[in-house]
Amino acid sequence: MALWLAARDSRTPPAAKLVAAAVAAFALSPVDLIPDFIPILGYLDDLIILPLGIALAIRLIPAPLMAQFRTEAQRLSDRPKSRTAMAVILLIWLASGLALSLYAAHWIAHRAR
Repeated sequence: MALWLAARDSRTPPAAKLVAAAVAAFALSPVDLIPDFIPILGYLDDLIILPLGIALAIRLIPAPLMAQFRTEAQRLSDRPKSRTAMAVILLIWLASGLALSLYAAHWIAHRAR
């Protein structure tokens, strides 16, 4: 989270911004450099590239600035969670699943005639 904040801040040096954005994109990307289903190598890229990228980004960001980003990241992660919002989202997913199941059952029944 701190690197993501650093990548978006105007005070971050351009090289650090580029590395921080690349590391955040690599960490959050659904597409792997080497797919995880390839034995050993699939996880090796995550175990090597990610920590090295994080270390390089932290090294390129001035220490006082990085301390501010870490504090902000901690503050953002400590904010309250909404159980009501979680319940609403869960109900939406359940209703969608039920509607899809009913549609599929109707379609199968109609097809069987």
